[in-house]
Amino acid sequence: MRLGVREPLQAGDVRGVEGYRVRRLGDRETGGNRDIRGWDVTGPDGGRLLYPGGPGAVPEPPADAAPYDIAFLDLLGDPGQLGWLRARGLITPDTVTVVAYADHRVPSERELEQRCGYWQVQLAADGDAVTAVRPAEKRGVRDLARTRRVLVLGGARSGKSERAELRLAGEPEVIYVATGGSGAGDAEWAARVAAHRARRPAWWRTAETTDLAGVLATARGALLIDGIGGWLAAVLDECGAWENWDAAREKLAARIAGLIGAWRQTSAHVVAVSDETGLGVVPATSAGRRFRDELGRLNQALAAESEEAELVVAGRVLALGEEVAG
Repeated sequence: MRLGVREPLQAGDVRGVEGYRVRRLGDRETGGNRDIRGWDVTGPDGGRLLYPGGPGAVPEPPADAAPYDIAFLDLLGDPGQLGWLRARGLITPDTVTVVAYADHRVPSERELEQRCGYWQVQLAADGDAVTAVRPAEKRGVRDLARTRRVLVLGGARSGKSERAELRLAGEPEVIYVATGGSGAGDAEWAARVAAHRARRPAWWRTAETTDLAGVLATARGALLIDGIGGWLAAVLDECGAWENWDAAREKLAARIAGLIGAWRQTSAHVVAVSDETGLGVVPATSAGRRFRDELGRLNQALAAESEEAELVVAGRVLALGEEVAG
């Protein structure tokens, strides 16, 4: 972006340049150097542009900033900035948002195109002209109904939770539904929970509950459920399945039916994480085998009611079949 600025602007400086109002948006520390976070530009016609200072830079507009007409963002560096700017009302359904610095940080062009679809942003090639004019049928509309239900499967440390978080990074409001408890009394589990919490965007809300049917029935925005395996383990415990399986069968079946029905009917954009336990060794205990079998059947039922299902293996994503839900 070249606007003929002859003297360097300092962080927070505002200057008129050739009819444009240019503001430098703060600095960031990188390798002992101070680099520009970004630029806030208002054109002669009042049109507004947000642009990052370089790869990895996350612009931080001032509190009095108005919505942008065009925003370039390094979403491969930090996709969460998109949700943060949407939550502040600075990127609206009318904003043309474009990925800046698309490079080797994404494994393939197909994956890049998929991410642009998740985040509802544009990808511009070198030399493309980007304008603030959107097609009339898309102006003022974000198509959150494009995919309502997504099931992300994977084994331990496969990257499944990170994948689910990536899919929802551009949403301004997300409820993170934690089903595994806080880890009170278990230092190792508490450390895992803390690591997950630190990775999530700060403006996301968290709900710790096993009432997934209730959450799915009432939510209207975006939900991330992490995860189905934790929910099943807790529900098996609540139903007394570990002590008396025969007496717990009907209770468990009712809870699972309630979850499947709510998943089918939800109006939310929901991404759920679940464990793929059927690829390992056969559990040595009857309780372990029961959990594996019930989770496998539950995964099948949820996948059958989902627009998309994915399997994450060693951080790589495999799409599972075509859309199967109506």
